[in-house]
Amino acid sequence: MSKFERPRIFRPPSEWMSYYLPLTSGCSNNTCTFCYYYGSRLQMRDVNEIKEEIDALRLFKDKRIAVPGMPHMVYQLANQWDGRRIFLQDGDALVYPFPKLLEVLDYLNERFPNLERIAVYATAQDILRRSVDELKQLSQRKLSILYIGLESGDNEVLQQVGKNTTAEEMIAAAHRVHDAGLTLSVMVILGLGGVDGSVQHAEASGKVLSKMDPEYAAALTLTVVPGTPMHALIERCDFVPISPFQSLHELRIIVEHLDVTHCFFSSMHASNYLTLRGTLPADRQKMLAQIDKVLQKKDPSMLRPEGLRGL
Repeated sequence: MSKFERPRIFRPPSEWMSYYLPLTSGCSNNTCTFCYYYGSRLQMRDVNEIKEEIDALRLFKDKRIAVPGMPHMVYQLANQWDGRRIFLQDGDALVYPFPKLLEVLDYLNERFPNLERIAVYATAQDILRRSVDELKQLSQRKLSILYIGLESGDNEVLQQVGKNTTAEEMIAAAHRVHDAGLTLSVMVILGLGGVDGSVQHAEASGKVLSKMDPEYAAALTLTVVPGTPMHALIERCDFVPISPFQSLHELRIIVEHLDVTHCFFSSMHASNYLTLRGTLPADRQKMLAQIDKVLQKKDPSMLRPEGLRGL
């Protein structure tokens, strides 16, 4: 068995105070043409190694004692961790074998009984592989929020970028999450349809997000990763990226089309040109007015500078 390689930290903005505990490295769906995980090799971490890290974390938090041989990252994270939240890495850690996942969650709660919540990235496939009862078992162990990358509500776009799922499966997965009493956070990527598919991508994303009815939703903006197929397409001029102001048009369409029960929607991710946040449907008009103000002036200084954008 090859040695487990600790992954880089990619996490939702709302998990900035969490401790990042790797269960896997890479992503089971490694074919998304735009993604950092494209072509990555999925690794499953041994349960005993995970427990050793949890024990080391507990010892450090209690007595400030570091275990020899434990990765330095453990203590970097521990120094700033407030003991309340855990984020399970990596790209879709819910793919971790279910009995072992329960074992890890039980051990976490035993060693840190005051945890408020545990979170994870998940694919629609990960969720649909689990019954409502199994998802409830996760909730009972404080794994209470799932982050799903819808990316686009347009099946044509999903197929083109190698997402290996459909909008209908995304909706079904969302309903299963709701039935299990878990919290759902969904991400879409502005610009994923390029210039030609911009409006269709944005309208479809708003409609599918509405049917998913998440508690949280976030817009990211396409940030091209060198070495990915998307990067190659752009280099060959086979994919024309949208402009910063076109990304705001997409953002406006999505906000306008969102028909949700109660959803905190944001574009706080570092990839975006404009930071927007509010609760829908209550703040819709305020959010649209904020976008319209920037679109009317078309002043680049009102946007996040290109050099400050990132994954």
